[in-house]
Amino acid sequence: MNILVIGSGAREHALFKALHRSPHKTSLFCYGTAINPGIHQLTNQYCTGDITDCAAVVSMAKLWGIELVIIGPEAPLEKGMADAFWQAGIPTIGPKKILAQIETSKEFARDLMQKHRIAGLPRYKKFTTLNHVEDFLNELGEGNYVIKANGLMGGKGVKVAGDHLHSITEALGFCQEILDKKQTILIEEKLIGQEFSFMCFADGKKLVPMPLVQDHKRAYNGDKGPNTGGMGSYSDTDHRLPFLTPNDVDEALAINKAVFQALSTECGEPYIGILYGSFIATKSGIYVIEFNARFGDPEALNVLSILESDFVALCQAMVNGNLTEENVKFSKQATVCKYAVPEGYPDAPQKNFIVDFSRVAHQDHLYLSSVNQVDDQIVAEGSRTAAYVGIADTIFAAEQHAEHEISSIEGPLFHRQDIGTQQLIQQRIDHMQRIRAL
Repeated sequence: MNILVIGSGAREHALFKALHRSPHKTSLFCYGTAINPGIHQLTNQYCTGDITDCAAVVSMAKLWGIELVIIGPEAPLEKGMADAFWQAGIPTIGPKKILAQIETSKEFARDLMQKHRIAGLPRYKKFTTLNHVEDFLNELGEGNYVIKANGLMGGKGVKVAGDHLHSITEALGFCQEILDKKQTILIEEKLIGQEFSFMCFADGKKLVPMPLVQDHKRAYNGDKGPNTGGMGSYSDTDHRLPFLTPNDVDEALAINKAVFQALSTECGEPYIGILYGSFIATKSGIYVIEFNARFGDPEALNVLSILESDFVALCQAMVNGNLTEENVKFSKQATVCKYAVPEGYPDAPQKNFIVDFSRVAHQDHLYLSSVNQVDDQIVAEGSRTAAYVGIADTIFAAEQHAEHEISSIEGPLFHRQDIGTQQLIQQRIDHMQRIRAL
C-alpha cells in the first residue's frame, strides 16, 4: 500500500515511525517543507514544496500511485487539502475544510458550542473593530481575560492577561495587531486551572480516545518565559493524568463527542481524522481552551510511541468508517517528551547551525523536527530542533531516560529539564487541590 504523509516535522516523523512498524507491506512517501533526514530514511520518495498547494500535492500523489493520505499540520487542512484528495478518489485522514474550522476559526468553534449547548464554554464575545472592546474587558475584570485572533497565526494569536498583557492599553494594542493582520478578535474570560490535551481518532461515525497528555508551552523551567510551540509533554501509565479525577476525564470525553456530533450535523460531512480537545480543569469543572483538527506536536510523539495497534490497519479503519475500540491499543507505560530548541528560541533563535545526534543511544525514540539535510550534515533551521521520548513504567523513570538522551544532542541548544519531574508534577497536583478547595 502506498501511503503519503504531508508535513516534515517531529509529528510527521512519529507518524512515519508508527507506519513503518506495521506488519502491512507499505511504501511510504513524504511531501514536506524540508528534507527531514529521520523521515527520509523511512521513505520510498520524498518531495519538498508548498504543502498548502493542493493541486501540486495531489498531482504528485497521483504520480506516486498513493492509496492513503495522512495530513500532519493544520495549514493544509485550512486550504482544503482533504477535500482535494477525496475529490481525486484518495482516502484521507484529516477533516475537510468546512470541518477543520473547528481549529482554523476560533469563532466557529465557540459559536458551534453555543448553538448546540455543549458544556465547557467560557464567556466570550466577538469583535470586528475596537468598538466596545474596552467595555467587555472591564466587564470581565482586570486580569481576567484572554484575547485571541480568530484564525491561524502560527502560535502567536493568543495573549493572556497577567501573563502577556499587563494593562488595558497593552490589551487594546494587541487587538489592533490582530485587526492589522485582517483578522477578527475573540475575547474570553480567563480560566484558572490545569490544562491537558485529549486527542481522539475519528472515523466519521465515532470517536476512540487516546491517552491524555499535558503539554508545556512556556520556554523555560518553572513555566517561565514566552510561549512556544511546545517544549515537551508527558503521559501516565493509566493513560490519565495525576491531577485529574475520573469525572474530569469523563467530562472532557463527553465534550469531544458532543462537538464531533455537532460538526457532523452542522457541516453535513463525516469527520475523519483526529479531533483534539485542549481542555482546562477548573474549580467548576472542565472547560474548552480550543480544538485542533490534527495530532498535537509534541502530544503525537507521546501517544504514537506507545501505540501497540497496527497503525496502518487503524488508518484503514478510520477511512472505511469501521473503527472500534479494539483497533486502538496503547501500552500501559508512561512517556516523557522533551524538545531541544535553538539558543534564543522562540523570539530570536540561532539558525543554520550543525547538530550532531550521534551520541543519542536509543534513536528509535528520537524525533527530528526543524532540521534540513545539507550534504552529510544535519542543519537546524531555527524552530524546535528535535524531541526525545522516554518510555518507562513511571513518569519519573521516563523523565530520567528522556533527560539523559536529549542532553546528549550536540549544538547550541537548550531544553526544559523540569518536564516530567516529580517536583513539577507534584506542583500540578497541589495546584488543582488548592483550586478545588476554594
